[in-house]
Amino acid sequence: MKTAAATAVAHPNIALIKYWGKSDERLMIPYVDSLSMTLNILPTVTTVALDSGVRTDQVTLDGSPAKGDFRQRVVTFLDLLRAMAGRDDRAVVDTRNVVPTGAGLASSASGFAALAVAGAAAYGLDLDPTALSRLARRGSASASRSIFGGFAICHAGQGGGEAADQSAFAEPVPVTGLDPALVIALVNAGPKAVSSREAMRRTVATSPLYQSWAASSKIDLAEMRAALHHGDLAVVGEIAERNALRMHATMLAARPAVRYLSADTVTVLDSVLRLRADGIAAYATMDAGPNVKVLCHRADAGRVADAVRAAVPDCSVLTAGPGPAAVLRTEAGR
Repeated sequence: MKTAAATAVAHPNIALIKYWGKSDERLMIPYVDSLSMTLNILPTVTTVALDSGVRTDQVTLDGSPAKGDFRQRVVTFLDLLRAMAGRDDRAVVDTRNVVPTGAGLASSASGFAALAVAGAAAYGLDLDPTALSRLARRGSASASRSIFGGFAICHAGQGGGEAADQSAFAEPVPVTGLDPALVIALVNAGPKAVSSREAMRRTVATSPLYQSWAASSKIDLAEMRAALHHGDLAVVGEIAERNALRMHATMLAARPAVRYLSADTVTVLDSVLRLRADGIAAYATMDAGPNVKVLCHRADAGRVADAVRAAVPDCSVLTAGPGPAAVLRTEAGR
């Protein structure tokens, strides 16, 4: 018998300053701070229902029983919720993604942000946004940022253990005078061959470029925050693009190399360079996958999307703006 239930909606975020690698995989503590923009498209809707009639947690993903690593991650997260709430109720979890799962479009960010909000409500936990971001981080470090709308920073945390857990959280970043868009080129919406977790471990352990990338990322973050404060999209884009390219170069130097970028990725990157040569402020960023996100002024989004389609006619193109915070469905008015 169901005793409590809650449904939450969360949106993916795209990191403009990336984190890559974790100092503590159990607590999901990133090595470096990250900064992102939450999108207004591709939501995840998750329902958590406590049910005294089931002996084990039931998890479905997009209408089918969840299996393997994803199911285990959700059950581990539910165990955390039960420990926090002092309860032992099993749960029925239904998650539906508009985001292609595992394609480098932040499905884990929206997924675990939605699970954190719905799960906390179902288990009777009264958590403020900072505490929710800490909770969401335990499922996916990037999920901490999807608790917030607009632009958000996730702090990597200081020290180890409990100190790191308490200091690794997300918070909003103030932005002045920006009207940005992200044009997303889905050159391949399928799951990636190497998971983000495995790629991070490999890069941290074997890439000779990793420490220098982490150091440069701290500089990028400080400069990005200043550019956002001044509303300078060109500088924001320049920093985001170099941060992403350096991250992928660091992965290529791992043993064995991790290569997410495809020939179509490079074709889209070339189209972005042509747009800039024509005077359009357009800047690319890529996560753990071949898909390209192009940051631009909202007024230029149509022209950027047309250029991407012309470069790779078979790819799907989406356009997003800054999106909302994760909320319970009743709060979202849905």
